[in-house]
Amino acid sequence: MRRGGVALLTGLALLLIGASAVAAPRPERAPALPSRVTDAAGDRIVVRNATRIVVLNGDLAEVVFALGLGGRVVGTDTSATYPAAAVRVQRIGYQRTLSAEGILSLRPTVVIGNTTAGPASVIRQIRDAGVTTVILPDDDRVASAWQKIRNVGRALGVPNRAARLAATTRARILAAQRRAARSTTRPKVAMLYLRGSRVQLLGGRGSRGDVMIAAARGRDVGAELGITGFQPVTAESLVAAAPEVILVPQAGLESVGGIDGLLRIPGVAQTPAGRNRRVLAFDDQYLLGIGPRTGAAIRDLSSALHPELLRGRR
Repeated sequence: MRRGGVALLTGLALLLIGASAVAAPRPERAPALPSRVTDAAGDRIVVRNATRIVVLNGDLAEVVFALGLGGRVVGTDTSATYPAAAVRVQRIGYQRTLSAEGILSLRPTVVIGNTTAGPASVIRQIRDAGVTTVILPDDDRVASAWQKIRNVGRALGVPNRAARLAATTRARILAAQRRAARSTTRPKVAMLYLRGSRVQLLGGRGSRGDVMIAAARGRDVGAELGITGFQPVTAESLVAAAPEVILVPQAGLESVGGIDGLLRIPGVAQTPAGRNRRVLAFDDQYLLGIGPRTGAAIRDLSSALHPELLRGRR
């Protein structure tokens, strides 16, 4: 191709780049309502007022605050641990065991949650009271992080803000996964979900722990044992799995009395992880929320699983 043709094509490319930059939507200064969104049941929901928001799930609360709508939030559930402002608003109970009365007492103009929130009878009560209620799909894939952001932004009238945050979140997650892929080890990891002596579960295929372990390039021993979701921990299963690392949400570790209490769970002390006290604990929402901070969580988990990444300054 002649030099003039190359210059012409280069000029056209620059013009197109400039045009796309100019055409990029600007973040909304305020929610653009009414908005329309399709909920998890396939119903079309119209949101006309987002001045008083109640968020039923901690991961969605984080997204709402990240979108700059925290000042409109009047209620969050107890699984919302980030940001600090989400903890300071009125609590409405735990996402799976909600009460309609407490939520309605906050006079919400819109209630937003995902299919984890319930029970279903409470969601019906809120809707029957005339409150606009948006129940979004719940997905455990890493890709759901940016999809979740877009869904929440669309529902609350800030789709442009959401598009930008979703793009940033996606880029950070992909970068963290590429970094983890440069590791030279594949440690065996057991994901334990603990709530004192009453709830002691081993995670497996399809759980959020499995998703995060895979993203950080570890081997999920629960999945290798054929476990789907979570199953009660048994000494036999742990010893057979022989995990080199135990991964646990911080609140769960605290509920059993820290690492010493964890080692008293049958089978734990007999694993390589138990013998070496190699236990990784992360804030519950940070580790399992699948949202705006998931890229950072994958990076932190992969660094903890693969010391060679730190030694190589990668």
